[in-house]
Amino acid sequence: MSDHNTFNFVRKYRRASGCFGYVVILWREGRAPSAGGALGSRIIGWMRLPRNIPSWAYAVAVVLTTVAYGSSYVVMKDVLRRMPTSWFLALRFALAAVVLALLFRKRIARCLDASHVVAGACVGVPESPGFLLQNLGLTGTTPGRNAFLTATYCVMVPFLAWAVERRRPGANNVVAALLCLAGVGLLSLGGTLGPSLGTGDLLTLLSALAFATNMVAVGRLGRAHDAVTLTFVMFIVSALVCLAWALPTEPLPAPAALGPAFWLEALYVTLLCTVFGLLVQNVVQAHLPSSEVALLLSFESVFATLFSVLFYGEALTATLLAGFALIFGSVLVSQFAGGRRQRFELEEEVRDGRL
Repeated sequence: MSDHNTFNFVRKYRRASGCFGYVVILWREGRAPSAGGALGSRIIGWMRLPRNIPSWAYAVAVVLTTVAYGSSYVVMKDVLRRMPTSWFLALRFALAAVVLALLFRKRIARCLDASHVVAGACVGVPESPGFLLQNLGLTGTTPGRNAFLTATYCVMVPFLAWAVERRRPGANNVVAALLCLAGVGLLSLGGTLGPSLGTGDLLTLLSALAFATNMVAVGRLGRAHDAVTLTFVMFIVSALVCLAWALPTEPLPAPAALGPAFWLEALYVTLLCTVFGLLVQNVVQAHLPSSEVALLLSFESVFATLFSVLFYGEALTATLLAGFALIFGSVLVSQFAGGRRQRFELEEEVRDGRL
């Protein structure tokens, strides 16, 4: 869409629906027009990424974040004994926002505008309920069922992206998602998933839908915004949503329980899993399809199981090995069975300004 047509489009929607029209523009164009320049001046990547980075390097970056995510389960076990879940999530996202502001204050000050604020809210609003619902669901179901049902987002993402971006999932996406789901089931369930779903299971499924919505929103809006600034706003929105939930529902944390060990664990989760993990994830989604990123993120269950074997003495059984093999196979199917064509289409749409 040319800048002239975009201006007319903006004027029509602002006149018709005010703030909602602004969001419509943002979603349709990927970035709202600003006084600072033409719509075509899009900011992609983190810092000054070279344009010739191969897609496999982004895939490796996502897998590295899943190592951090997988290790967090060991740490979170102790953290949540010391602080209620919602309060810790609010603290975690607030600390992450402070860290990003300290590291990238000039960049954020330069890029922060109304478009980034609205886009960050669109990304953060589904992200925070995802974490809250996942943890609430955990109180009403087993950890294995919780992990398995959360992983269903890798099946949801291709079809949500189809609805939003009009990019139809290929047969390889569907096959890879089903392979991945089967692999996560072998890792997490051990035959415990029955035919009926309890309240905890339903809450966990809602969290998976929230995570899938977040990934599609990042895929849609992230390519036209600065990744650091978008992530900064997402952290602030997520912290506010978690705080709004914590105030009426959970008691204040006991200061006596928040010793040096707690703060070390909180910093570990904040720096490695939140600042590093979510920032890398948002950057990568500017360069890979959301469905592929969702599939790569399923490696979190692999590393969570490996850390459980290493630190909690869980036996490495044939079932676990079969689960690892299925998840690895799903990534191979995604990467090499049609993946090149889909990545070419994505690059073409970004280059032509359709995304």
